[in-house]
Amino acid sequence: MNDIDAWVWWLVAAAGLGIPLVVTAMPEFGMLAIGAVAAAVASGFGVDVVVQVLVFVIVSVALIAVVRPIAARHRSQRPQLATGVDALKGRQAVVLERVDGSGGRIKLAGEVWSARALDSGRAYETGEEVDVVDIEGATAIIL
Repeated sequence: MNDIDAWVWWLVAAAGLGIPLVVTAMPEFGMLAIGAVAAAVASGFGVDVVVQVLVFVIVSVALIAVVRPIAARHRSQRPQLATGVDALKGRQAVVLERVDGSGGRIKLAGEVWSARALDSGRAYETGEEVDVVDIEGATAIIL
């Protein structure tokens, strides 16, 4: 065991931390592995074992403290590109058949949709441009 340099052990530790990273997909293991690689580099420069451990701890904790909040923020953001019915909300449509609180027809994104007025007391006549505020099933709610 004395024949193997400390930097090799740090690289073995980094590889050992890389295995749970792949198996569990927990990025914290990757950050610990990077800390082990940093300690291996420090060992390669011939620093003391205590300094190597300090390098491992400082790099690992710094990465976890900085990268984790950034990753959590990106994970909680909604995608910028709306697809499906979400992409239709907010678009304009043309009334094909009179639309009121009970129903009617509109042309939305090149397709004919059943529609209903958001305000049940309001009616939209043929040819009017309306805004789609929501989609409920196969019915567009217009304003």
